[in-house]
Amino acid sequence: MFLNKIKPFLVISICVLALSLTNINVQSQEVKLISGIAKVVDGDTIKIENKKIRLFGIDAPEKKQKCRKPWLTISFLTFNKDYPCGEISTLKLKNKINNKFITCKSTNIDRYKRFIAECFKNKTNINRWMVRNGYAVAYKKYSRKYLTFENLAKDDKLGIWIGSFQMPWEWRREN
Repeated sequence: MFLNKIKPFLVISICVLALSLTNINVQSQEVKLISGIAKVVDGDTIKIENKKIRLFGIDAPEKKQKCRKPWLTISFLTFNKDYPCGEISTLKLKNKINNKFITCKSTNIDRYKRFIAECFKNKTNINRWMVRNGYAVAYKKYSRKYLTFENLAKDDKLGIWIGSFQMPWEWRREN
């Protein structure tokens, strides 16, 4: 008799729990569109009006970060030099989108209150463009979406892949 009274309670409790968990998941995946004239902060962050947006799935060299590239090759000997790859990454993004109309699709906000988003200039995915041209790397800790484009940039020796560099997350940790 006691079990007959408990069964409906358990079924209702499980249904309520499942429904509430489903609702939480739907809320976190809700897409927020942000669009307007973009201002570049650095190689993986932009601002539209008062909203700071971190480009999803990519990590660009920091503004003060240096990378190394071949400067002079004599026979089997190559001389390398440092160059400001963080500044170049920021500049390339500025040249691509600064003061242009951009649309971003955000599904999350990070601990710094930035929107995490994929951004587009017309139909060009800016996140993918940065990685494919070697101005950023795929941020594998959060997504593997741009890994193919990173490998293409690496194979073609584009941007930072022309020489050697420290991954941006490692550089931040040490600096």
